Amino acid sequence: MIEYNKFVLENGLRVLVHPDDTTPMAVVNIMYDVGARDEDPGKTGFAHLFEHLMFGGSINIPDYDEPLQLAGGENNAYTTNDLTNYYLQLPAQNLETAFWLESDRMLSLAFGKKSLEVQRKVVCEEFKEHYINKPYGDVWHKLRELAYSTHPYRWMTIGKELKHVEDATLTDVKNFFFKHYRPCNAILVVAGNVQLEEVKRLAEKWFGPIESGTPYQRSLPQEPRQTEDRYLKVEADVPVDALYMAWHMSDRLSPEYFSTDLLTDILGGSASSRLYQKLVKEQQLFSGISCYHLGTLDPGLVVIDGKLVDGVTMEQAETAVRAEVKKIMEAPVTDRELQGVINKTESMIAFEDMSVLNRANSLAFYELLGDASLINTELGRYQNVTAADIQQVAQQIFREGNCNVLQYKGKAKN
Repeated sequence: MIEYNKFVLENGLRVLVHPDDTTPMAVVNIMYDVGARDEDPGKTGFAHLFEHLMFGGSINIPDYDEPLQLAGGENNAYTTNDLTNYYLQLPAQNLETAFWLESDRMLSLAFGKKSLEVQRKVVCEEFKEHYINKPYGDVWHKLRELAYSTHPYRWMTIGKELKHVEDATLTDVKNFFFKHYRPCNAILVVAGNVQLEEVKRLAEKWFGPIESGTPYQRSLPQEPRQTEDRYLKVEADVPVDALYMAWHMSDRLSPEYFSTDLLTDILGGSASSRLYQKLVKEQQLFSGISCYHLGTLDPGLVVIDGKLVDGVTMEQAETAVRAEVKKIMEAPVTDRELQGVINKTESMIAFEDMSVLNRANSLAFYELLGDASLINTELGRYQNVTAADIQQVAQQIFREGNCNVLQYKGKAKN
C-alpha cells in the first residue's frame, strides 16, 4: 500500500505528498495535463518543444541546471501524446531549492528569441536524426496516419512535420505556455524524506502566488469505428523487410484495458510468447517479433511488429500472424499462460514501486487519470482478469476490418 496525502491550493494546483524516511532524498514531480493530442493540427510538436524550452531559463532564474546541480540534484522530463512530465531528485535538506526552481518556471519562462532558436535547433536535429535519417525512423509517422483518420494521435510527439517546429514563433510559444502550463492544469507530487506540513508551507510560499489560469477544456475529435482493413506499402533503404500491424483498442480507463495488457504479453511480450515461439523459433518466418499496446489515455493501438527472415514474403508473414491471432480469438488461453503474465505484471509493479522516483511519477499519473488511489488497486484489476476476458477482448480487437497493415520493404526487395 502506497500512502499519500493530497491537498489543493487556491489556484487549483493539486499537491500529493508521499513520505518515505528510508531515503535521504526527495523527489519533486510536476505533471502537466497537456500532450501532443492537444496541439493544433497545423502547429504540432509544441508540447515536445516546450519540454526543451522549460530548461532554457525562467523569468528570475537564467540557468535551471546550475543551482540544481549545486544542491546535489538531477532532473529530466518526457512528453507523450497525453501528458508532459518534469521530475527532479535532490537531497531532502535542499527541498526548497526544488520548489524555487519549479515554481519560477511555472510562473513564466524567459521567453526570448535566443532560447527559442537554440531549442528549436535541438528539436529539429532530433527530428532529422531519429525520424528522417534513421532506418525505419518514419514508421510511426506512417502507421499513426494510417490508423487514425480523425483523432490527434495521428501525429507523434515530435510533430507531424519538421516545418511546424521550424515555423514556431514567440507568440505561438507564449500562447501555448499560458494556456497549458498553469497551476490549474498541473499536478505536483513531492515524495521521499519529506513531511506533509513542510510541503504545505513550501507549496503555499512558492506556488500559491502564481495565477491559476483558465482550466483547459479538452474536446478532441473522436476516431470513428474502423470497418475496413487498411494497407500501406513503403520502400526504403532498410536492411530487412518489416511488417507492422495495428488494431484499435479501448482507452486507459476502460475495464478492457487490463485484459488487453495481458493479451499482448501472451502474444508477444517475451521470448516465451506465442508469436515468438511459433513464428520465430518454429516456422522461422521472423528474426524477431513483438506485440504491445501504446497505453494511451484515449483509445489506442495494439501493435504486432517484426523483421522478416530473408526470402519470406509480406503475404506469408501476415498470414502467419493472423493465424496466431485467430487462435487466441477462438480458444481461451491456458491457466499457465494467464498466471504467467499476471505474475510478470505483479513483479514489474513491485519492482517499479521500489523507486521513490517511480512512485512519485505513478501518483501523478493516476491523479491525472482522475484518482491517485488507483495506484493501490491496479494490481487487483490484473489479478481479476480471466481467460474468458482475454478471449473476449481478443475478439473485439482482432475483429475483421479493424487492422492497419504497414509493409516496410527494403528497396532491393521485390
